[in-house]
Amino acid sequence: MPALAAALLLTVTVTSCPVRAQSAADEGQKLALDRSKGNCLTCHEFKGGNLAGNVGPALTDIKKKYPNRADLVAIVTDQTKRNPLTVMPPFGRNHILTDKEIDAVVDFLQTL
Repeated sequence: MPALAAALLLTVTVTSCPVRAQSAADEGQKLALDRSKGNCLTCHEFKGGNLAGNVGPALTDIKKKYPNRADLVAIVTDQTKRNPLTVMPPFGRNHILTDKEIDAVVDFLQTL
């Protein structure tokens, strides 16, 4: 019986991870599309969005462009540290998004 319980626990743990990651990406997409939060479509074009802006680059192949997740978190948090002349809002520094919300947006961006 203990072996069966361990096997069930392992199955639940392993299958839960992708579901959690997908829901974080889904939450990130909602934030990216939310006009009062991320509002990424104002400047960027990306899959799943309509009436995109063209001020910023198209958000495609993000994992390939930014293989280091920390770089992408830094960009969303405060791009002015990397590029003082950017027009991208510092979502973290200005408390537009919480750290948890930034993580969700990055999860979403990494699916693009």
